[in-house]
Formats: sequence, C-alpha cells, structure tokens
Amino acid sequence: MTMHRWLQRNRCETRTALAVAALCAGLLLVVPITGCTTAAEKADQQELDAPAPAPESEVPTASGAAPAPVDEDRDGDEAGDEDDPELESGDLDEQWGIEVTSIRLTANDHMIDFRYRVLDPVKAKELFVRQNHPALIHQKTGKVLVVPETAKIGPLRNSDTPKQGKIYWMFFGNAGYLVKAGDQVTVVIGEFRVENLTVE
Repeated sequence: MTMHRWLQRNRCETRTALAVAALCAGLLLVVPITGCTTAAEKADQQELDAPAPAPESEVPTASGAAPAPVDEDRDGDEAGDEDDPELESGDLDEQWGIEVTSIRLTANDHMIDFRYRVLDPVKAKELFVRQNHPALIHQKTGKVLVVPETAKIGPLRNSDTPKQGKIYWMFFGNAGYLVKAGDQVTVVIGEFRVENLTVE
C-alpha cells in the first residue's frame, strides 16, 4: 500500500468516526428535549388545567353552604317597624276626632288656655270623661301642671257631652311661671295624649 492510498483511507475513517460521534451527540441532545418537560412548561400546563375560580357570590362558606343573599330591603323594613313618632296635633283628627285650635298663656301668664274643636264626638269622648284628670307636661323640665279646681265652678274644663264643630277649653295652672311662650308641652287626658305643642 502506497503512502497516498493510506492517507486517503485514514481520512475516510476519520470522517466516518466524526460523523458517528456527531450523530451520537445529536441523539443525546434530542432525547432530553423530546422526552422530558421543563418545569416552566409544567407550571404553564397546570395553570391551563386548573378550574376557573367560582364567582364571589357562589363561594361556599366554611360550613360548605353558600352564604344567604343579603336582603337590602330588610333594614328599611325594620326601621319602619320601630315605634311610631310621638302623636302630634296633625294626627289627632283621625285617632281622637279633634283638632287643637290654640294653646296660650292667659291671666297674666298665671294660666295656660288649651282649646280644641271636636270633629267626631264618638272619637273625642275620652276627653270628656270626668274621671280623666287632664295634665300638662312641660317637656323641657318634665314637670306636670294640672287643671285648677274652684269651690263654685269645679275643675276649669269642659266636660259636657261633645258636639261636632264646637270648640271646648280647659285651663292649666302655671305655678311659678314655669311655662313661657315658645315652650313645648304635652297634654294628657286619660288615654288621649298629644305632644310637641308650642305655647303662644
């Protein structure tokens, strides 16, 4: 074998060896890429496979049951169920069949003159029961004033049978000039009660 042929053969073997080595290296690189999934790809896949979060209104409570819907009207209804505001003169006609015409100081401020008109004699009868003793409450101090009683006339009030359309009166003593013009008072006669009357 000549030197020239030996060199050519050696070159061919070298090229073959390099080709085989390159092929093996390529396989080693391909196998982990094609046969394994990276951590980033796993995380992305888990996010895609995870179920969508439930709407806030459907999220169960700790007990496993969905929370009861909030009744927005409930607070308003409860507020409406509270005790009615104190009865004032504008509501008297329906409940007691009267309307207050005036309440003012008289007799040089020694007395308070309370007058009212009867609209419905049947509803107004509570104000004419003799056993019902009228009282006037000074709202600022809480003190109570009563109807004076004289030897000849008796109590200074009307207690006759009520008649529709007629104005009736009663006087309360104002001891010590307790009540002054502009003060608010409450008048009570038996079950009848009217509040927030402003004295003239």
